[in-house]
Amino acid sequence: MKVMIIGSGGREHTLLKSCLASDLVDEVFAAPGNGGMQAEARCVPLNVEDIPATVKLAQAEGVDFVIVGPEVPLSLGVVDALEAVGIPAYGPNKAAARLEASKTFTKDFLLRHHIPTAMGKRITDLNEALAYLKTQSYPVVIKADGLAAGKGVIIAQSFEDAERTAHDMLVRNTFGVSGHEILIEEFMDGEEASIMLMVSGRDYVMLPPSQDHKRIGEGDTGPNTGGMGAYAPAAVVTPDINEKVVKEIIEPTLAGLEADGITFRGTLYIGIMIEKGQPKVVEFNVRFGDPETQVLLPLLKDDPVKIMLDCAKGTLKPAEVKISDDYALVVVMAAAGYPGGYEKGKPISFPAEVEPGTAIIHAGTKQLEDGTIVTSGGRVLGITGTGKTLREAAQRTYALCDQVHFDGAQLRRDIGYRQLARE
Repeated sequence: MKVMIIGSGGREHTLLKSCLASDLVDEVFAAPGNGGMQAEARCVPLNVEDIPATVKLAQAEGVDFVIVGPEVPLSLGVVDALEAVGIPAYGPNKAAARLEASKTFTKDFLLRHHIPTAMGKRITDLNEALAYLKTQSYPVVIKADGLAAGKGVIIAQSFEDAERTAHDMLVRNTFGVSGHEILIEEFMDGEEASIMLMVSGRDYVMLPPSQDHKRIGEGDTGPNTGGMGAYAPAAVVTPDINEKVVKEIIEPTLAGLEADGITFRGTLYIGIMIEKGQPKVVEFNVRFGDPETQVLLPLLKDDPVKIMLDCAKGTLKPAEVKISDDYALVVVMAAAGYPGGYEKGKPISFPAEVEPGTAIIHAGTKQLEDGTIVTSGGRVLGITGTGKTLREAAQRTYALCDQVHFDGAQLRRDIGYRQLARE
């Protein structure tokens, strides 16, 4: 079959590699793709937020299956539009995508269905926000309701910080329409983990738990980023906690969606906080995480494309899906200055060969006319490795990192440090 991948980041490059390795796929192309994807497959220009243009491209190309990477086109209903013209797509419909597109919708859903989460209040008026904030203990979490490219969550350490954040969102329109409604939540103190499911209604495949590293600096210091690395499986999700996640979060969530008349088909990403042995939902995303995708798909023994197609068509058989016992780790190489301002156009040099079990995943890259790959984003590359242990995966990953070079490259040397210390 012919597959179209929507998106241009590390997540989409990982999905492309899965398609290239799949016996089901005769041809795959990306829209719009990136420099690394362009070296492996055809890339077609596309504004992923233009839903009619996306459908038109899929029809013109005679596509059999579409895999949607980013959250924005999902929230705009790209899956609904593709299915309306008979093209199956992996990803939730617009109604289900509200789990990521609206934090207040999700908070209402969680509380209504008695799923463990932080208590919160939705607010649209600054005076109401300030009155509520005066009653809170600190720190508190303030979230812009809509999509904000991972930047709409602020941890306010004091009332003054919270007052400034609420003013920025509700009055100064820092996040545009996404911040016209805010969610003020109690702060949860614990260790985070990511639970990713490949869902087809009430059936699902639970991928190994993973842990992302959001801060730019080692030891989790400095400002938040889109993610500087991840590993899986994460031992912080013990068998006991895993059982609680299934019984108290996953099953009630899928049952709640069904009760609300929402059919979910695609990836459900559940960010959890583990507080004193109790997992609670921090957020839902409705697509594969980035960089978690880079460590999860390599751990599938079965063809990820077949699983995604089965999810989209409602034919998923979870018991037949096998997952490796190996470990995987990804390190993000970022541009100098990221997550602040950064320069683009820095040439990247790569090793002549990459050993089996490792990979170079492109995110913010561009291919010039002469074939040179240059930087074009903040998070430039994801370097991945697998191993029988987490330490082996880390050693292989960092050995490959040392063979990749571009001016000003920054990376964390401690991805997986919590688990490595526990070992």
